[in-house]
Amino acid sequence: MNNSFLNMASIGDFDPLNATIPATKVEITVSFCVLYTQGIGNKEWREFGRTEVIDNTLNPDFVRKFILDYFFEERQNLRFDLYDVDSKSANLSKHDFLGQASCTLGEVVGSLGSRMEKPLGGIPGKKCGTIIVKAEELSNCRVMMMQFCGNKLDKKDFFGKSDPFLVFYRSNEDGTFTICHKTEVVKNTLNPVWQAFKIPVRALCNGDYDRTIKIEVYDWDRDGSHDFIGEFSTSYRELSRGQSQFNVYEVVNPKKKGKKKKYLNSGTVSPSILIHAYTLCSELTQINFTVAIDFTASNGNPAQPTSLHYMSPYQLNAYAMALKAVGEIIQDYDSDKMFPALGFGAKLPPDGRVSHEFALNGNPQNPYCAGIEGVMEAYYQSLKSVHLYGPTNFSPVINHVARYAASVKDGSQYFVLLIITDGVISDMAQTKESIVNASCLPMSIIIVGVGPAEFDAMVELDGDEVRISSRGRYAERDIVQFVPFRDYIDRTGNHILSMARLAKDVLAEIPDQFLSYMRTRGIKPSPAPPPYTPPGQPLQTQI
Repeated sequence: MNNSFLNMASIGDFDPLNATIPATKVEITVSFCVLYTQGIGNKEWREFGRTEVIDNTLNPDFVRKFILDYFFEERQNLRFDLYDVDSKSANLSKHDFLGQASCTLGEVVGSLGSRMEKPLGGIPGKKCGTIIVKAEELSNCRVMMMQFCGNKLDKKDFFGKSDPFLVFYRSNEDGTFTICHKTEVVKNTLNPVWQAFKIPVRALCNGDYDRTIKIEVYDWDRDGSHDFIGEFSTSYRELSRGQSQFNVYEVVNPKKKGKKKKYLNSGTVSPSILIHAYTLCSELTQINFTVAIDFTASNGNPAQPTSLHYMSPYQLNAYAMALKAVGEIIQDYDSDKMFPALGFGAKLPPDGRVSHEFALNGNPQNPYCAGIEGVMEAYYQSLKSVHLYGPTNFSPVINHVARYAASVKDGSQYFVLLIITDGVISDMAQTKESIVNASCLPMSIIIVGVGPAEFDAMVELDGDEVRISSRGRYAERDIVQFVPFRDYIDRTGNHILSMARLAKDVLAEIPDQFLSYMRTRGIKPSPAPPPYTPPGQPLQTQI
């Protein structure tokens, strides 16, 4: 989704003047501001844009807005440098530096009213004033509801027909493709009708209506070796034409086409419903983040370098990397930055009792840690005091968060539980029941698997292909996202890039899961707070 920015800066001891906020844009009102952004996986700052210059004022009001793509799942670092312009030169060294401020885009969006005030620094011993940054989602950040049906698809199963499903890919600038949606499996048919689904337009094409969207058709197999039926390409603009005889896509298997002269296609797929649906709201409500860490013996002795919990003086272990990667993004949407941190599968001092829901900070009445750094410190201290044991039970920590989520169902708060684990789950039946129960609550569960173990059971919990069920009840929503960390490790050893990739994938579904809860409960977004008015300043409006 796109966001534009409004910054108001006061230079020195002057108070900022009130700025009028346009309907779907956010302005920057600073002296002369240069915005820098950082790429994923590196520290290099790149200039994104500059405001215009306003002469002879310490409280300037600017028209120029910075419009950025906003991704909830990414840490998007921003830096604002302010200058007093002395000439017409484009060289910033020719102008007087007034101060700078850094933040993330998530911090701005996650602040009350998407408005954040930060002090300006960068000049030792000098008060440089303040900068106010405000974000507002652009009105064209829409979500689409789509439904597809297939006709005469290839028969792949020996004793039946086919069990087809679709996989959608967005094309990238470098010619590669990124998966953005997968439908459910429709069993034993060559003429499937898949369920309607909602997807942000940004996820499909990143706002480029002519960008290629590739759709692959598979026959589902229980062992995971799904049979490729064929593929076709389209674009958002083509899909927007809706259902018609001219909007039918031939499913083509390139290998078959190359071998058989008379080959035409492997069936057809066409959209049966296409509706522009909800606008995705950038102002997510208060997010409450909880982390639960696996302290079972299968992780290995923490004192040994072979252990997944080994605390190397040179680099983070896999648990710490996963925690830091996800936590540093989520914390931008938690106003008090206090996070419950739990452990499971360990024997606790002094009596050696086994616990599957203990506070990492040793305080069961107040398991909250200050910031992600506080969680990391509590994790390291726990490794020194508890005895790794077992088994691997998830349901106690899921039920722990669910109890809190059940008390706040009005959409004002959303709960995210991060479980980091190394192995096979021991209480599968109880965990499935806990997830089904939690699926009607305002919460999501992220499971990150670390180490070399097989995580087949986690795929079932993920529920992307088959909705999870327990005792005949199906989960109301898909609230679980599982990924093995090993799939995101950068081959060159760039841990920053590994962590960014992990966070991007596991957090990408959270906004949609949040909105799905709001929709199923019929909860309307809260009205935006009134524009900020500094003390002594009248409220200004624009007609």
